[in-house]
Amino acid sequence: MDGFDLLPDSIILLIFNSVADVKTLIRCRSVSKRFNSLVPQTDSLLLRVDCVISPESDHQPLLFAFLKSLLNSIHDLFNSDLNSSTNLTLTQNSPAQILSQFHQIRHLQIELPAGDLKLDKGIAIKWRADFGKTLRSCVIFAFRTVDGISEESSADLGFAGGLKARVVWTISALIAASARHYLLKDVVKQHEEMEILVLKDKEEEGTVVMEKEGLRECRKEMEARGGEWEWEASRTVVPSVRIRMRHEARVQMKNGKWVEGATLVIVRSCLGKDGVDSTAEDSELAMKAFGGGVYKEAVQLLLNSKSYLLEMNSF
Repeated sequence: MDGFDLLPDSIILLIFNSVADVKTLIRCRSVSKRFNSLVPQTDSLLLRVDCVISPESDHQPLLFAFLKSLLNSIHDLFNSDLNSSTNLTLTQNSPAQILSQFHQIRHLQIELPAGDLKLDKGIAIKWRADFGKTLRSCVIFAFRTVDGISEESSADLGFAGGLKARVVWTISALIAASARHYLLKDVVKQHEEMEILVLKDKEEEGTVVMEKEGLRECRKEMEARGGEWEWEASRTVVPSVRIRMRHEARVQMKNGKWVEGATLVIVRSCLGKDGVDSTAEDSELAMKAFGGGVYKEAVQLLLNSKSYLLEMNSF
């Protein structure tokens, strides 16, 4: 007798939820009729996209290449797994179509193969954006790491000299976040039971998060607009925002290493907001954005720095 025959459905579903990986679960559907009936009830899923953008995309608009890459990669990911038991065809290559066979998704994470931003060598950036029907907030942390500090290497690290570059980082991160958010619209519309949706990349550069309230707001907006939300050039429109930027030319971490050009940017939508956001609100957003470790330590140090306030119109 198969040992799984002795397990109740609830235990098998716990196992499937722990597996999470969509590709593996689709393969499980071909194991037995029982597995085929239980897999669609899995409520915690991870959909990995394996393919990177092709070289030909260098001559295409960034957002078009990004969308094309995502669809092609999902097609390649599942091409080898399609069979009659899964009721999939070669044309079903979007996240919404692949996930349509799962009926009780509550927690969904989609992982892209790489980040969207191509910065100068030695510069790292991390960002996390929270969305409802549009951007609610975004926390961006950018820096350069070095082995040692010299007067020559730190001479041009003043805030004024690097403001233009930091504004470009901020705009690039917001465009990347809005493009990722746009890709989620069909998934959000089809899975009303979903409570949290996370879209991130394998390099852990950027993360888009939609929690229960944001998902509900997004569905309501789409219903009001006949199934769509406000978008432009394959991305969600970024609303008017208030940007608070903090910068330190160099920061020494507890492990003795130096971080140059450390910049913390906190972006908040101006929709429904009156006045200027408080330092306490900034701290709450920033501290939960990147988890613990060295990033949390650097963010804590920057929160004590002088801040600069900018405003940006919708784009």
